[in-house]
Amino acid sequence: MGVSTSLPEAGIAVVTVAYPPVNALPVDGWYRLADALRTAGADPGVRVVLLEAPGRGFNAGVDIKEIQRDPGPQALIGANRGCAEAFAAVYECQVPVIAAVQGFCLGGGIGLVGNADAIVAADDAVFGLPELDRGALGAATHLARLVPPHLMRPLYYTGRTVSAQELHRHGSVWQVVPRDGLREAAMGLARQIAAKDGYLLRLAKEAINGIDPVDVRRSYRFEQGFTFEANLAGASDQHREAFLTAEES
Repeated sequence: MGVSTSLPEAGIAVVTVAYPPVNALPVDGWYRLADALRTAGADPGVRVVLLEAPGRGFNAGVDIKEIQRDPGPQALIGANRGCAEAFAAVYECQVPVIAAVQGFCLGGGIGLVGNADAIVAADDAVFGLPELDRGALGAATHLARLVPPHLMRPLYYTGRTVSAQELHRHGSVWQVVPRDGLREAAMGLARQIAAKDGYLLRLAKEAINGIDPVDVRRSYRFEQGFTFEANLAGASDQHREAFLTAEES
């Protein structure tokens, strides 16, 4: 359980996230992921990073049980800051990051893939933000990078998911493949990128980030302020407890 990095082929680093059963990350997990991404991107021999999270789903967001066990606000603050660092580490990684997504990609998962340079998805992948049902707000910044604004808003308000095929039609998923072919498809794209000049790839990543119209780090931190406000107002705890009760029943 945790975050690990491997170098299966020249120029390619694979960062693997494993927090069974559903890849809901604790506070420490978000920071470990951020460190792994930054370390891989800083390696002069790496030209592309593949981010994967095998299991039932790619990511189920934060570990709500950890937040509810804490009688104070420290776990929530930690989750907020940890998510912000992990999402930023994807975006600010010195080389392109490919996300290989299967099953569910929810909450914090949207923050990761929304900041990735490319998404390769299994045909069973679904993407969504159930934040309002969990007493939180956030990652609209990243969902807006995947779908048009007037689709992002009702998806956010309702918590509905969209399929990998629909995101492919919108152009935000590079390729949709059968689940058993996901790793190889993602590696195929990684090989194409890794074949390029590493110095130019790093310049390209910095240049593309520089022309983005939205500062994703600042935008997401702005959203997180409303999560904390909802928590202080007492509007969040009941939703987290209801979710955990439903999960256990």
